Amino acid sequence: CFPGVFNYAISPFISLTHGNLAEAWKKIDDVLPEINKGSMPVIPQILGTEPQAFIELGNRLYDLGYNEINWNMGCPMRKVTGKHRGSGILPHPDEVRTILDAIIPNLKPQLSIKMRLGLRSKDEIFALIPIINDYPIASVTIHPRLGRQQYTGVPDIETFAEVMPLVKHPVIYNGDICTAADARHIKDRFPQVADLMIGRGVLYNPALPLEIIGNKPEDSGQKAMRFVGRLMDEIDRQLPTEQSRIRKTKEYWCLVWKSLPISE
Repeated sequence: CFPGVFNYAISPFISLTHGNLAEAWKKIDDVLPEINKGSMPVIPQILGTEPQAFIELGNRLYDLGYNEINWNMGCPMRKVTGKHRGSGILPHPDEVRTILDAIIPNLKPQLSIKMRLGLRSKDEIFALIPIINDYPIASVTIHPRLGRQQYTGVPDIETFAEVMPLVKHPVIYNGDICTAADARHIKDRFPQVADLMIGRGVLYNPALPLEIIGNKPEDSGQKAMRFVGRLMDEIDRQLPTEQSRIRKTKEYWCLVWKSLPISE
């Protein structure tokens, strides 16, 4: 829908579900190359801490044509963090080193990381950076919130400013980029940042990427409406029951409706 705007997309995570690869295989369907043919490049994301299952899934994704996978160390949901997954792994630097020691020599694709400042304390990231610096990581995406915050409060830009120069790998900024002005602010303050990752901001306003690259909002509104229409068509086509279609549609419209030219 927006060709040439994004460099690439990170997929929703594929969970290892305690090393149960049979379940993980079912979730590969969304990242099959034929599903994403003609779109922007996709980097699959894995959620989990079981090294052998991580290696097997990562190498299968490599065999499908993916040269990079992303390790999700940022998910803040309590049912995830309580199992030392997502941002739940951040207070445990020794576990992170053990996992990287196991997977890096045996993983065919490159590995990138998405993480937060910590689960409960921003001090956690400072213990992790020397460990991450010891491995050939493609990039590190940092969302400057704590896992316990989930999506409340505001990003801790000052701590991000402390962290960024300590990381030896390319650093990508993520968090609360909801307007073109937000993107300019981050790029102006951190010109050395390798890229910006935009998540909820695109769901709030599908035209946001076009506005970031200089399109006027009124010029991009129709493209945004086409995007929403196509998304609704895909929900109707892919979800099997009326109940599941209604649930997914409500979930999306709770985010996007304020940005579209409709009245309450």
